[in-house]
Amino acid sequence: MPQQAMPETKIAIFRRKEIRKAIHNDEWWFVIVDVIAALTDSVQPEGYIKDMRRRDSELSQGWGQIATPLSIKTPGGLQRLNCANTEGVFRIIQSIPSAKAEPFKKWLAKVGYERIQEIENPELGTRRTRALYKAKGYSDDWIEKRMRGITIREELTDQWKKHGVKGAREYEILTAEISRATFGLTPDKYKKLKSLKRENLRDHMTDLELIFSMLGEASTTQITKVEHPEGFIANKAVAVRGGSVAGIARKKLEQETGQKVVSKISYVQVPQKKLISKVSVSKPA
Repeated sequence: MPQQAMPETKIAIFRRKEIRKAIHNDEWWFVIVDVIAALTDSVQPEGYIKDMRRRDSELSQGWGQIATPLSIKTPGGLQRLNCANTEGVFRIIQSIPSAKAEPFKKWLAKVGYERIQEIENPELGTRRTRALYKAKGYSDDWIEKRMRGITIREELTDQWKKHGVKGAREYEILTAEISRATFGLTPDKYKKLKSLKRENLRDHMTDLELIFSMLGEASTTQITKVEHPEGFIANKAVAVRGGSVAGIARKKLEQETGQKVVSKISYVQVPQKKLISKVSVSKPA
């Protein structure tokens, strides 16, 4: 039986608390430990969960029907974390004496309703993503590049699926090969350079970094369409070649301008509108 691609990890915000979520069976599933942290402000949400299950025997006995391990991105890489859908989270909330419970229920219902709308009309999801980036202060030009990059990424993963790439781990390795050939860095090392932890790397790229990311992945997609490599090993070689197209272009631009494309600056550290001016003084190593 073919393995399903890893569900992409998204971040939802409830009262300034980050809650990781992923699509599973066409609905949102939320990382339980994040839900507990948001509702209780506990510094040890894992311990809170253990205590909660001891207090609530019914919840403990039915835990296997509520908690489903899903592959979630973490600072240490992909991990299987217990997640619950909207119904499961509502049951968990019943065992938490928190003033935030009712507002959280309303927030959760809204998130679930938005997912139903997006299934019926996928364009709504794109609009919401644009609005979210706009609210965070990103420029219109940057948002256009980011959205185009998302589309190019989806085209690439569709080709990988058609050509025998299986499972989240293989997707991750191929992505790392494209990044290494494009920028000389794997995504993990790139995130360390930008002092990122759980944040999405591409949300903290400059315009040029996004452009070269797109070029590497679009080149890999095009070679894949032409040559039809089958299986992980063959696609890995194509990923290196596709990323190298962008890598050669990046090095040529750096040679012509005397400025380095890869930047340590992230949106966490400085407002996005100032990124370009900051990067302009960066020189190649």
